[in-house]
Amino acid sequence: MDTDIAYQVVGSAMDVYRKLGPGLLESVYQRAMMIELDNRCLLAEEEVPINILYDGNNLGLGFRMDILVENTIVVELKSVSQLEKIHFKQLQTYLKLANKRIGYLINFNTDKFTIGNSIHKIINRDYSEI
Repeated sequence: MDTDIAYQVVGSAMDVYRKLGPGLLESVYQRAMMIELDNRCLLAEEEVPINILYDGNNLGLGFRMDILVENTIVVELKSVSQLEKIHFKQLQTYLKLANKRIGYLINFNTDKFTIGNSIHKIINRDYSEI
């Protein structure tokens, strides 16, 4: 099931890039991704809050996942000239805090929109099924 959803997430990103190209704001790509995911009949939520607990206390900070697809895959979108290590770490932390197994870091501001260059799959090694 996750494999099919992942395939649809990547396909959605490819369609968004093909239709819009690089150079727009992240918010534009996020809205377009939501439309593409909806067109594929996938349940997707945007700006999903992440609960951060520290020593049993909710820190109440405003961290949010860009998109959560079918309550399983976290999609973190960027529109930057180059992805940095911190972008990967951010997604890894979101996956850990939300206890999700798979995430995609997608950068739309590139001339070469491919898997491995602009689309990166991240696996949460700490994931545990509850």
